[in-house]
Amino acid sequence: MSLRNKTVMVMLMSLLSVLSGRAAAGTPSGSVVTDREGAFSNGSRSYQARYHTLTVPENRSDSSSRSITIPIVQILSPNSAPLEPIFYLTGGPGVSNLRWKPSDSLLAEHDVVMVGYRGVDGSSVLTCPSVEAALKSSGDLLSDTVLRQIGEAWKADAEALLHQGADLNGYTIQEVIEDVEQARTALGYGPVDLLSESYGTRIAYFFGVVHPASVRRSVMIGVNPPGRFVWESSRIDAQLRRYAELWAESPEGKESGLELYGTMDTVLHAMPKRWLFIPVNEGKVRTVSFALMFHRGTAAMVFDAYRAAADGDASGLAVMSLASDFVLPSLFVWGDLASKAVSADHDPQRDHLLETSSHGTMFGSPLSRLLWGSLQYGQWPIRVLPERYRTLVRSEVPTLMLSGSVDLSTPAENAAEELLPFLPNGRQIVLREYGHVGDVWRVEPERTQRIVAGFLRDGSVDSTATTASPVDFSVGWGFPELGKIMIVTGAAAAAAVLYGISVLVR
Repeated sequence: MSLRNKTVMVMLMSLLSVLSGRAAAGTPSGSVVTDREGAFSNGSRSYQARYHTLTVPENRSDSSSRSITIPIVQILSPNSAPLEPIFYLTGGPGVSNLRWKPSDSLLAEHDVVMVGYRGVDGSSVLTCPSVEAALKSSGDLLSDTVLRQIGEAWKADAEALLHQGADLNGYTIQEVIEDVEQARTALGYGPVDLLSESYGTRIAYFFGVVHPASVRRSVMIGVNPPGRFVWESSRIDAQLRRYAELWAESPEGKESGLELYGTMDTVLHAMPKRWLFIPVNEGKVRTVSFALMFHRGTAAMVFDAYRAAADGDASGLAVMSLASDFVLPSLFVWGDLASKAVSADHDPQRDHLLETSSHGTMFGSPLSRLLWGSLQYGQWPIRVLPERYRTLVRSEVPTLMLSGSVDLSTPAENAAEELLPFLPNGRQIVLREYGHVGDVWRVEPERTQRIVAGFLRDGSVDSTATTASPVDFSVGWGFPELGKIMIVTGAAAAAAVLYGISVLVR
């Protein structure tokens, strides 16, 4: 559809909405209102954009459900005859889907659409103040005592949301899929391309299963198959051993003479209780370390902190411990995370408290223990999704999967062993020595943009994509140095440092 035709269609739809009284609170489910037109900047140039509001049922399975509104950002390609639009699906859950800055190479040929995620974006946000407060506990964050406190906070926040009128059963992957489909039809598009990351790849896969005629091609980055809202301790351990091998081959590893895996294991099992007057909370250190190791640049900073701790300098561990109270509470909209995760991947037969401990592995699974272990003590009252949205089935959608070989969040093996066999028109590229989604976009951005644009244009795959891009383990300003700056310069510098770490984690 040409830009002019799309413009006319959207204007007509908006006019009809106004003439029929479809404004604000009175807007019926399924309609879209164009709130404004303006510019969208991706950092290099500005594009024409439209900002819409989609009204949808909170729970489509309940005929008496209230309506909620979801924002949509539609960025228009300057191309007079663009290819199919790209619908973007970010990771999470519990993260906004409206923050992406698409590249010029994609916007040169495609409109880009971001449909807000219910539970995070729009009129209904599942905030959990009790959980956020419990995450700041002075006790060991991953201990049974603190996890029990967080479990009680889950129950309290769920009860508060229900009291406010929220229907938690409406905040599922199934409902997000239908939001995207309603947005597609309301904006007047035919089949679309999907570009998804991490949790968003789960939405993209099942969208293709449920609405195959609505998808032309799909690119998935950091693939999250069904069941993988649980981070497995064994996979984390394998990835850390791989990092240790890369470290041993690097100039930094050879110069230090340290064996990375064994060094980290020693520090974790003899972690100091404080550095100077700053407490070191083992659970917080483990959790922040794990989140930072998703991407190789921040992973190098984590390894540097453990190396320093092995030499008797625990300042880097203290910085990560302090940073936890800044990072974790605001890392997700926790109610949305719980709703999407529990409805999709809850397995009552698993003992997450036992499985996520460090017994048998060096690191355990900190985020799984934090989420699933606390929910084992608590409760998030939501129905499990129908099997159709939990079980892998064959999908004919042409799909390209990009995975990092050292991705601790969504290991490449998950995509290869679990999802790829169900994609007869699928292909996986393992990017050597890349971590999670951020690495795929930032380590060699031009290569990634070329791969994605080429596949969406004509289904081609760049044969040079598997070339390795070695990890740089060198660290300029590491956590030990930042810790000492905090001590010397005081509270303002400490706040700046901790805020900077929260940005790194995000």
